[in-house]
Amino acid sequence: MMDLAKRVIKQTVNDKRSIMMILVAPLLILTLVYFLLGDSNYKPTVGIEKGSLPEPLVTAMEEQHMHIKKLPSEAFDEPESYLKKHEAVDALFELNDSSVSITLVESSTKGAKAMTAIQDALADVNPAAKMNISYVYGDADQTLFDSLGYVFLALFSFFLIFIISGMALVRERSGGTLERLLMTPIKRSEVILGYTLGYSVFAVVQAILIVLYAVYVLDLSSAGHIGWIFVMMVLLAIVAVSFGAMISVFARSELQVVQLIPFTIIPQVFFSGLIPLDLIPYHLGNLCYIMPIYYGAAAIKGIMVYGDGFAGIWMYLAGLLGFVLILFLINMQAMKKFRRL
Repeated sequence: MMDLAKRVIKQTVNDKRSIMMILVAPLLILTLVYFLLGDSNYKPTVGIEKGSLPEPLVTAMEEQHMHIKKLPSEAFDEPESYLKKHEAVDALFELNDSSVSITLVESSTKGAKAMTAIQDALADVNPAAKMNISYVYGDADQTLFDSLGYVFLALFSFFLIFIISGMALVRERSGGTLERLLMTPIKRSEVILGYTLGYSVFAVVQAILIVLYAVYVLDLSSAGHIGWIFVMMVLLAIVAVSFGAMISVFARSELQVVQLIPFTIIPQVFFSGLIPLDLIPYHLGNLCYIMPIYYGAAAIKGIMVYGDGFAGIWMYLAGLLGFVLILFLINMQAMKKFRRL
């Protein structure tokens, strides 16, 4: 028994990836969580009508953790339209005879911050005031799944295809299949495109299955055309195949592909939309632009939540296509490790 334990310890110590996963990965992830979920300095912006609120209420609101923006009365004629055109404003606050009206963009962390600040201000002046709350997108009755369902669509599309493709490519290389294939006249680019097209078939099937199940069985609401969701999920899966191919170059076994997940996949989860990027302190939200999942999740949110079409998601499409091209070129260079043309 002791001999077996010593052998396991020796093998693990000699495996640098295992040591990194056991000792370094938890510290790296905890540090990332600490920065991403740390104290945010974000102050919600609340619009009020000029001269419509009593001075004590304005003073109480200014004392709260929010920015006050005084707007002309025309902004409150169609508050939903105003908030759609002015993304910097998180909420509109209007005082009626015996109640207050609050219009929020959506039920999100930013909206919750604005609501909390307004409620704290009202508690100091008129705690009995009745509040009428409305949303531009969604409603107060929507569940957490309704708010974040688009995130899980993007994560499933990326993560599952990444695991399958990465492990399959490592298996082919360790079994000698890839080397024998490269001994034929086939080009490196054809090998990469062949693997990508092969797994793209499963990506299409997966996208259709997940989207139809989420929308028609789980009743996940979608304001936009379902076809664009299919397009984004398939494109995200193609990026995952290319990403898995790149990672497989640095892994000698399926286990090592799993060991690389804390360094390659988990950090991307935090930039998929689970945390509003403008709430992340220290400007770390800008790291989203190097995360493939961000582009897919942001586009799917635009389609499902905001009802965007091509005009609203083309920049995310371009971002994912850029990742496909970059990863293709990287994989082309990596193939030189197995055969020089």
